[in-house]
Amino acid sequence: MLLRPLTAFQKLGGLYFLPRTLDKIRIQARGELHADHHAFLGKGFDGRLCHFLGIKYDDLKTRTLAGGTDDEILAWIQAHGRAIDDTDRLIWNGFAAKRGWRDDATPTLELQKAESGLAHRTDLLTFFDYYEVDEGRAPR
Repeated sequence: MLLRPLTAFQKLGGLYFLPRTLDKIRIQARGELHADHHAFLGKGFDGRLCHFLGIKYDDLKTRTLAGGTDDEILAWIQAHGRAIDDTDRLIWNGFAAKRGWRDDATPTLELQKAESGLAHRTDLLTFFDYYEVDEGRAPR
Protein backbone atom coordinates (compact mmCIF):
# COMPACT_ATOMS: atom_id res chain seq x y z
CA MET A 1 0.00 0.00 0.00
CA LEU A 2 1.30 3.45 -0.91
CA LEU A 3 1.45 5.89 1.97
CA ARG A 4 0.95 9.60 2.51
CA PRO A 5 3.39 11.44 4.78
CA LEU A 6 2.67 13.00 8.15
CA THR A 7 0.72 16.24 8.34
CA ALA A 8 2.64 19.40 7.52
CA PHE A 9 1.36 20.85 10.80
CA GLN A 10 3.42 18.47 12.94
CA LYS A 11 6.51 20.10 14.44
CA LEU A 12 10.01 18.94 15.31
CA GLY A 13 12.32 21.37 17.04
CA GLY A 14 9.46 23.83 16.89
CA LEU A 15 9.39 23.75 13.07
CA TYR A 16 6.44 22.87 10.90
CA PHE A 17 7.04 20.39 8.09
CA LEU A 18 10.30 18.89 9.37
CA PRO A 19 8.67 15.62 10.55
CA ARG A 20 6.89 15.39 7.18
CA THR A 21 10.19 15.77 5.32
CA LEU A 22 11.81 13.00 7.37
CA ASP A 23 8.73 10.81 6.95
CA LYS A 24 8.77 11.25 3.17
CA ILE A 25 12.45 10.27 3.05
CA ARG A 26 11.80 7.09 5.02
CA ILE A 27 8.63 6.11 3.16
CA GLN A 28 10.28 6.71 -0.22
CA ALA A 29 13.26 4.54 0.76
CA ARG A 30 10.86 1.68 1.49
CA GLY A 31 9.20 2.19 -1.91
CA GLU A 32 5.88 3.05 -0.26
CA LEU A 33 5.53 6.79 -0.92
CA HIS A 34 2.45 7.76 -2.91
CA ALA A 35 3.47 8.84 -6.42
CA ASP A 36 2.00 12.32 -5.92
CA HIS A 37 4.97 13.17 -3.70
CA HIS A 38 7.86 11.88 -5.81
CA ALA A 39 8.35 15.01 -7.93
CA PHE A 40 8.63 17.23 -4.85
CA LEU A 41 11.22 15.27 -2.88
CA GLY A 42 13.98 17.70 -1.98
CA LYS A 43 12.09 20.54 -3.64
CA GLY A 44 9.27 22.83 -2.61
CA PHE A 45 8.91 22.87 1.16
CA ASP A 46 11.59 20.18 1.59
CA GLY A 47 14.13 22.27 -0.30
CA ARG A 48 13.15 25.55 1.30
CA LEU A 49 13.29 24.06 4.78
CA CYS A 50 16.73 22.59 4.18
CA HIS A 51 17.97 25.91 2.78
CA PHE A 52 16.49 27.72 5.79
CA LEU A 53 18.26 25.29 8.13
CA GLY A 54 21.57 25.60 6.27
CA ILE A 55 21.79 21.94 5.24
CA LYS A 56 21.59 20.12 1.93
CA TYR A 57 18.61 17.88 1.27
CA ASP A 58 20.85 15.04 0.07
CA ASP A 59 22.83 15.20 3.31
CA LEU A 60 19.61 15.15 5.34
CA LYS A 61 18.40 12.19 3.31
CA THR A 62 21.65 10.30 3.91
CA ARG A 63 21.54 11.04 7.64
CA THR A 64 17.87 10.09 7.93
CA LEU A 65 18.37 6.79 6.14
CA ALA A 66 21.34 5.98 8.39
CA GLY A 67 18.76 5.53 11.15
CA GLY A 68 17.89 7.18 14.39
CA THR A 69 14.99 8.96 15.96
CA ASP A 70 13.63 12.28 14.80
CA ASP A 71 15.25 13.90 17.83
CA GLU A 72 18.63 12.41 16.90
CA ILE A 73 18.26 13.73 13.36
CA LEU A 74 17.27 17.11 14.77
CA ALA A 75 20.49 17.11 16.82
CA TRP A 76 22.42 16.35 13.62
CA ILE A 77 20.67 19.24 11.84
CA GLN A 78 21.53 21.57 14.71
CA ALA A 79 25.17 20.46 14.62
CA HIS A 80 25.56 20.75 10.83
CA GLY A 81 23.21 23.59 9.92
CA ARG A 82 22.90 27.17 10.97
CA ALA A 83 21.84 28.10 14.48
CA ILE A 84 18.18 29.05 14.67
CA ASP A 85 16.28 30.75 17.45
CA ASP A 86 12.65 31.39 18.34
CA THR A 87 12.44 34.27 15.87
CA ASP A 88 13.66 31.99 13.07
CA ARG A 89 11.03 29.43 14.04
CA LEU A 90 8.36 32.13 13.99
CA ILE A 91 9.49 33.27 10.54
CA TRP A 92 9.62 29.74 9.08
CA ASN A 93 6.31 28.64 10.58
CA GLY A 94 4.59 31.84 9.47
CA PHE A 95 5.90 31.43 5.93
CA ALA A 96 5.21 27.72 5.66
CA ALA A 97 1.72 27.71 7.17
CA LYS A 98 0.56 30.57 4.93
CA ARG A 99 2.23 29.52 1.66
CA GLY A 100 -0.26 29.74 -1.18
CA TRP A 101 -2.42 32.38 0.48
CA ARG A 102 -2.20 35.67 -1.42
CA ASP A 103 1.37 35.12 -2.61
CA ASP A 104 3.30 34.09 -5.70
CA ALA A 105 2.36 30.43 -5.09
CA THR A 106 -1.41 31.03 -5.18
CA PRO A 107 -1.74 30.09 -8.89
CA THR A 108 0.15 26.83 -8.27
CA LEU A 109 -2.07 26.00 -5.31
CA GLU A 110 -5.19 26.67 -7.37
CA LEU A 111 -3.85 24.45 -10.16
CA GLN A 112 -3.10 21.61 -7.76
CA LYS A 113 -6.55 21.93 -6.22
CA ALA A 114 -8.13 21.75 -9.68
CA GLU A 115 -6.04 18.72 -10.65
CA SER A 116 -7.19 16.99 -7.46
CA GLY A 117 -10.86 17.80 -7.99
CA LEU A 118 -10.80 20.29 -5.14
CA ALA A 119 -11.16 23.56 -7.07
CA HIS A 120 -14.54 24.11 -5.43
CA ARG A 121 -12.98 24.08 -1.94
CA THR A 122 -12.70 27.78 -1.16
CA ASP A 123 -11.69 26.90 2.41
CA LEU A 124 -8.36 25.51 1.20
CA LEU A 125 -6.34 28.73 1.25
CA THR A 126 -2.83 27.38 1.83
CA PHE A 127 -0.78 24.39 0.77
CA PHE A 128 -1.04 23.05 4.32
CA ASP A 129 -4.85 23.24 4.08
CA TYR A 130 -4.74 21.51 0.71
CA TYR A 131 -2.42 18.73 1.91
CA GLU A 132 -4.74 17.92 4.81
CA VAL A 133 -7.78 17.39 2.60
CA ASP A 134 -5.96 15.90 -0.40
CA GLU A 135 -4.34 13.32 1.88
CA GLY A 136 -7.59 12.34 3.56
CA ARG A 137 -7.31 14.25 6.82
CA ALA A 138 -9.89 16.67 8.17
CA PRO A 139 -9.11 20.33 7.47
CA ARG A 140 -7.85 22.36 10.41
